[in-house]
Order: sequence, then structure tokens, then C-alpha cells
Amino acid sequence: MQRISPFLWFDHNAEEAMNFYLSIFKDSKIIRSANTPQGAPGQEGALLVATIQLEGQEITLMNGGPGHPLTDAISLTVNCNTQQEVDYYWSKLLQGGGQEIACGWLKDRFGLFWQVTPTMLPELLAGPDREKAGRVMQAMMKMVKLDIPALQAAAAH
Repeated sequence: MQRISPFLWFDHNAEEAMNFYLSIFKDSKIIRSANTPQGAPGQEGALLVATIQLEGQEITLMNGGPGHPLTDAISLTVNCNTQQEVDYYWSKLLQGGGQEIACGWLKDRFGLFWQVTPTMLPELLAGPDREKAGRVMQAMMKMVKLDIPALQAAAAH
């Protein structure tokens, strides 16, 4: 068990969200789950809480009822080595009614915010060449889904 991991509150569709995330990430599994017992709030027998692992990261999902919507104040980052990975996770996470935001951010159909980020981006932004970092930042600010070749071109010019 990880010492620190995200805990996500869903109104009623945590099981659907869990299955959606498990279908996207190849290295994923259910670690444990519990259904709502008799006499507890919520639908008896429905998933109450589950801990899953996505690419080594534990995440807990709970059907907690209304009143606590997910917001963009918290997002999960998917670090991608190639444009093919960026494209894959971008399209999969948007399936079924997700929403593109900007600069590599999206909101999935369950309201969870994600950043689909090339691993090379932080290196380009944090390097000692601040002019190059500025060009990369300006290029990124014009993008919705991040484009590795365009970011590399901005860094080179």
C-alpha cells in the first residue's frame, strides 16, 4: 500500500469510472473493493469503495453521494514518452463525453481532470536556456492536445 494516494469521490458511478480507467491503462488492476452493506447509505450491494492501481499508482474511488464534485483543482498526470502515447491516452480519456481543455488538459466523462504530458516538456521548460523555455511555453499555450514535434521545433528555433 502506498503511503499517499489520491482518493476520488463520485456521486454514484465509481464502478463505471473504475472500469473505464482499468480499460485504458494496460498495467492496471483492482487491489481491493467493498460493496455497500445493508443499512448503509447508498444502494445496497453497489460498489462503495475500491482501490485500483494504474501504471503503479494506487487510486481509491468511492461512491459517496452528491455534493462533492471533482474540480480542476486536482488532476492526474499521464507522463508520455512519445506522441503515439499522447495520442492514445488523449483519445481514450475523452471517450464517452470527455472535454478538451487546453495545454494538455482534459476532463473525462466522470469529471476527473487529466494532464496528458510529454516527459520531455518539463526538461524544455526548466532548462538553463530561458529564451528556449519561453518559445516552448508560447507554443504550448496555443495547443489543446500537446504536440511533441511542434514543441521540439519551438525549442530548436
